[in-house]
Amino acid sequence: MVSARGKSDKQSAMMMGIGLDNQDGHKRVTKGDNFYLLGGSEETHERMLETSVKVNEKLAKKGKNLSNVSKEEFTDIVREASS
Repeated sequence: MVSARGKSDKQSAMMMGIGLDNQDGHKRVTKGDNFYLLGGSEETHERMLETSVKVNEKLAKKGKNLSNVSKEEFTDIVREASS
């Protein structure tokens, strides 16, 4: 179903990462499938990106997406992806 604004009424979810350790003056912004990353040092931003991609891969292997995974399962997937 589509709402009056032309967007789907389906529930959607997005991961957002915010890095606060940037001291080099660069503005880092990365947007991908269901994630948006802002800031951080080069190392932090790269780690957030790597984790986000791995989370998406693990969800795809399970045939799920962010909108239909429980908080507990999401937490487990993030832990796996970030280690």
